[in-house]
This record gives sequence, C-alpha cells and structure tokens, in this order.
Amino acid sequence: MQKINKNVVLALLSLTSLVFLLFQLYYYKFYLSQKNGAVFSKVRGSQSGQDSTRWHVVRKFLGLISSHNIPVYLIDPLILGLVNKDIEQIRSSPDGPSPECKYFCAPRDFTTFALLDKTWKHEVGLFRTAEKMGFQWLKIINKDPRLDGMDDLSGIEIPLHYIFKLASHAIHLVVFYERSGNYLWHGPLRLKQYMDRKFVPFRKLHFGRYPGAYEKPEFLHVSIDDLKVQIPKNPSSFLEEMSHSRFLECRYREARAFFQLYPDDASLDAVEFRKKAKSLLHLAALTLNNLGVKFWLSSGTCLGWYRQCNVIPHSKDVDLGVFIRDYKADIIPAFQKAGLPLKHKFGKVEDSLELSFQGEDDVKLDIFFFYEEGNHIWNGGTQAKSGKKFKYELDLYL
Repeated sequence: MQKINKNVVLALLSLTSLVFLLFQLYYYKFYLSQKNGAVFSKVRGSQSGQDSTRWHVVRKFLGLISSHNIPVYLIDPLILGLVNKDIEQIRSSPDGPSPECKYFCAPRDFTTFALLDKTWKHEVGLFRTAEKMGFQWLKIINKDPRLDGMDDLSGIEIPLHYIFKLASHAIHLVVFYERSGNYLWHGPLRLKQYMDRKFVPFRKLHFGRYPGAYEKPEFLHVSIDDLKVQIPKNPSSFLEEMSHSRFLECRYREARAFFQLYPDDASLDAVEFRKKAKSLLHLAALTLNNLGVKFWLSSGTCLGWYRQCNVIPHSKDVDLGVFIRDYKADIIPAFQKAGLPLKHKFGKVEDSLELSFQGEDDVKLDIFFFYEEGNHIWNGGTQAKSGKKFKYELDLYL
C-alpha cells in the first residue's frame, strides 16, 4: 500500500475547511442577509454599524405606520437628492437599483416623512404600538391658521409635527394640510415650554423652522434599499420647490385693526372686482409656474395682502414682480394662449421692462421686471398716457 504524505493530507484538509468557510460567508451575505433584510454592505466613508441602525429604524417605523394603515411619503431632502441621481434606474427596477444600502444608510440624524391630514385619524393606538416597539415620541401642536379671519382669531390647536426616536436615529413626520388655494401647507415647529429641548437636535431638522407651502404632488411607489416607500414623482421639482417654500401667513389681527379705522368696502362692485382679481391672479400664477418663472406679489397687490389680507378694491389691477434674470420670451405667447392679450409693453429687456395684459372686463395684470444693482434692486415705471418714466429703487430684500 502506497504511503500517504501527511503534509498533503493536512493541506487538503485546510483547503477544504477554507472553501467551506467561504461558502458559509457567501451564503450568509447573499441569501440570508437579503432574505431577512438584516445586513447591508458597508457604505463608503461611514461606519457600517451606524448605517445599519438608520436602516433598521426606518424599517421599523414603516412597519409601525403600515400596521395602522397610515400612508406616508418620503420628503427627506438628503435621501431624495441621492434618489434623484438614480431615479430612472429606481423607476425601472421593481426591487431597487442595488443590494447595497445606499440611501437609508447615508449619514444623517433624521429621516423625514410626510402625511396628509385627511388620511390621518389621530389614533391613540399608534403611539401605544410605537412605545411597545421601543420608540419614544413627541407631538408638536399649534393653532390652526385656517380658522383665522376677521371675525375669528382664536384658532384650535392641531398636530403639526411628530418625532419618533429609536436608538441613535429619529423619524420626523411632517403633517401637511390642504388650504383653500388648493395647495398643501405645513406649520412651524415651535416647542412648548414644558418640552424637552434635548429630545433630538431640533436645529438640524429640514422642516419646521418656518411654515411651508407646496403644490399637491403626485406620488411614485418605489423600492429603496429593500424598503417599499412613496416618494414625490419628480424629486428634483420637489427639492426645487422646497428651496422657496417659506409661507407667510396673512396678518389677520393687524388687518382687523386697520378695518376698525377704515371700514372695508363691501359694495357689490368691490366684491365683484375682488372676485375677478383673484381669478386673474390664479390664472397668472398657473401660467408663470408652467413656464418655471418665479414671481411675487408687487406694488398695490402686495400692499393689500400685507395691510388688509385682501385685494384693494379701488386698485383696478393685479401687480406681480419678476427678476429680469427669469425673463423668458415665451411669457407673452403663454399669456395670450391663456386668454390674456397683451395691452401694453413698456421699456425693453435691458431697461425698465413692464408687461400689461388685459383680463376680464377692465381688470388688468401688470408684470414689473426688477433689476439688480449692487446692494439694491429697481424697476421702471411708465405712464401710459404721457410716456413719462420713473425708477423705483428698493433694498435687496428678496
């Protein structure tokens, strides 16, 4: 019988053990981890343990709200920014773009979601379940501005924000409400005196420093990092809207004080004009938004909103302001297509441009273009009858 070399046997046994160990590692990483959703590969430049914590907290939160049939959607700007870069791949892949935890493991203190108030029942059971799952939670309420008005300035308190904290990560849930102008609004996050200001690093929140207003978004169901979520259908548009979403509430108390000194014009002519002016403003906003042109209330229209929370009835027009850098040659054709013919065009693009469009009856729309010079802005004005020109300078506040 041929003698067996002990070194060869030892080498074969070592090789077999190594192959078996590699197989176990492969099986755990590519089968068990994906099946159980427990482990993701490490994100570059960060610690895998912390990455895993963020993902687990988000997964647990989604399980919580799903068990109570509460539809939420992702509005976290950091994650949406990453998603937007891969949006086509995410849309085309039902299981997500990659087995790597790329989005929900990204370094951050919060993950931000939103819900619509009309889909929210304020169930106490949600918080009981959250506590059983290990979450600590905080509810922030404040007065409902939708009830404010000349006759009622009390306002009931409504929930505006929720914070769910687990381990070293927190979920910020922002409540959106529908407003009469057919847009969504969220309130500011203001802590009551008795609340723990160290509960989470509130200053790092992306929403809540001030109220915000958004167009009603369409939603897209996607799979991100093996988690099913809803996101705005167009993440880039939402992120752009977020950059100029700050909402200024009308000053109802000051307006009521103004009307006590100067009674409001409640005549039929005033009511009819205001109705036409608001309709014209809505059409103008829709037209400019479709063109991607940013604008603001200007001149008398701005004064009416600020001073008396309404259109000034004797102004007879609607005034908007636009930076000249946002001017587009499509503006005039777009308004004409919307049924607003051009009535006057004063100045030129390089100097004192002003466009005037004819609305219903004798109500017209004036668009003033503003120019930036140093630390101030200015716009030109022209008298229609005399042709006399004016220059109005303002501090750079926009």
